Amino acid sequence: MPEALPRHVFVYGTLRRGGRNDINRLRPAPEYVGPGIVRGVLYALGSYPGLVLGGEGAGDVAGEVYRIAPQLEAALDAIEEIVPGPHSEYFKREVAIQVAGRPLVCLVYEIHPARVRGRQVIVHGDWMRFHAS
Repeated sequence: MPEALPRHVFVYGTLRRGGRNDINRLRPAPEYVGPGIVRGVLYALGSYPGLVLGGEGAGDVAGEVYRIAPQLEAALDAIEEIVPGPHSEYFKREVAIQVAGRPLVCLVYEIHPARVRGRQVIVHGDWMRFHAS
């Protein structure tokens, strides 16, 4: 059976460099590709954010892109509590992220829309900036 190829992930919240779940502390170590931007709406959910991709009121959401091994993807799924079915808090999506002016297909952990009803929108789209203020 062939070995699974590395994938890319876009992280926009606590998994960002300096965040409480900094992806750089996880193993196997990810490879930083660069800063990225996706269109969506970022919400404050207490100690972490949630991203809804696209939609009404969408703006640029800032994050970081990393190349990851399949074992690290499994660890990220556990952190984001990905479970089968429609009641998972987050869903994994594959989305083209703008990295250095070009699109790169990345995994994105999108929040379940029901989890953000009535929550504060982070208008500038940057969790690290919001969390530092």
